[in-house]
Amino acid sequence: MTTQPVIILVEPQLVENIGMTARAMMNCGLTELRLVDPRDPWPLHDPLQERMDAASSGADEILKNAKIFDTVQAAITDLNYVYATTGRTHDMTNRIFTARGATPDMAQRIAADQKVGVMFGRERTGLVNEHIVLANAKITIPLNPEFASLNLAQAVLLIGYEWYQSRDQTPGHQLYSSHSRPATREEYLFFYNRLEQELDEAGFFVAADMRPSMTRSLQNALQRAEMTEQEIRTWHGVLSSLIGKRKKAGNA
Repeated sequence: MTTQPVIILVEPQLVENIGMTARAMMNCGLTELRLVDPRDPWPLHDPLQERMDAASSGADEILKNAKIFDTVQAAITDLNYVYATTGRTHDMTNRIFTARGATPDMAQRIAADQKVGVMFGRERTGLVNEHIVLANAKITIPLNPEFASLNLAQAVLLIGYEWYQSRDQTPGHQLYSSHSRPATREEYLFFYNRLEQELDEAGFFVAADMRPSMTRSLQNALQRAEMTEQEIRTWHGVLSSLIGKRKKAGNA
């Protein structure tokens, strides 16, 4: 069984949007694309093919393997669960997910060997009622209520992004230190002690009562910098250079 949701575009109008959808899918690790009754005859001929390929920015494999269907019923016949993307709630009782809320539901069904798909409607009108009632649940994307209009590929990207993020292990924050490791507390303290000593000799701490708060501020700023071992060594070099210039000036 597939380990990811199938993307289904119902009656897409513009080849550029099909291409950009493939690009969005590739960004998010989605590979199976189905097209229901696209406006332009398939397979495409130049220049339509060239326009679609250009919009896909290299996601050609998805387009090459896209499956074409005449009806929505035919496109979803092998699926166990279908989500319809729409901003309409209608008067019917519906199970409605946000894009983020739908992701764990998809994952749970896929883990149970179900095949799931997400339907997107045509650019101007979205999915019509006759298509929506064929789905098991709806997905809405909360946006600015005064301007919630999305391009077709944008909608695919938002849902694909939530799917990808639910599996991505990238830390929410990290310090990239290239080839140098993060400095140890010992290295920080050695540099700070040296800095404080030189500042003392230079007469920086003119008010004794202010010295504790000033030293805390300096230490805090250094710790917050999250320097690497290489950066600490560089600052040692800066300090040595300043000390050398001061001593030269004093001997002149």
